[in-house]
Amino acid sequence: MDFIINDKDAKIGKTIHLIRHGQTDFNLKNIIQGSGIDSDLNANGKQQALKFHNAYRNTPYKHVYTSTLKRTVQSVHNFIEAGIPHTSLEALNEINWGVMEGKIQNPETVKLYHETINNWKNGRLNQSVEGGETPLEMFQRQEKGLKLLMNKPAEEDTILICMHGRAIRSFLCLLTGAPLQEMENWDHSNLCLYELKFNGKTFDIAKANDVTHLV
Repeated sequence: MDFIINDKDAKIGKTIHLIRHGQTDFNLKNIIQGSGIDSDLNANGKQQALKFHNAYRNTPYKHVYTSTLKRTVQSVHNFIEAGIPHTSLEALNEINWGVMEGKIQNPETVKLYHETINNWKNGRLNQSVEGGETPLEMFQRQEKGLKLLMNKPAEEDTILICMHGRAIRSFLCLLTGAPLQEMENWDHSNLCLYELKFNGKTFDIAKANDVTHLV
């Protein structure tokens, strides 16, 4: 996290609103969708996006950042339509789940998933499922993305970022300085909000997995 400490433009109190994309049919059916699945929001996901916009439309966001995948862009569409500058970054994409992407859950895939997660919990962060991305690879591209965000002008004191479930777990470790193997500690729901404030070195969490705007 030294690159944040050394950033001349980073301001104490810089605020990041970090949200997960709204629901897709893949979410509804418990099918893994990584960076190789470019799915759309379903009707419920679009309603979640609208509710979040209604709750936070008066927040003075200076910029909206998303992954390059449609489900994140669609989740913040109303903010973009309102004229807030928008940038899509590959650095914010979901992890690639390799051979598991797009598969309906069965005993074999469930076993593989839990074995993979346990490996990551135990610090084996350079492992992935066949054809997939490792957490370390995801973390390293996220570092590059965060450098870009923190090197923006100081006027970008409040920004909105829309990402994906596994990517959010990793990104929160990066923002708070927590070890990457602890990423399972961060819960997330479709269109949940994490509010983070820069303390001069890392980010403090003001809200975690907040979904009160969806009620």
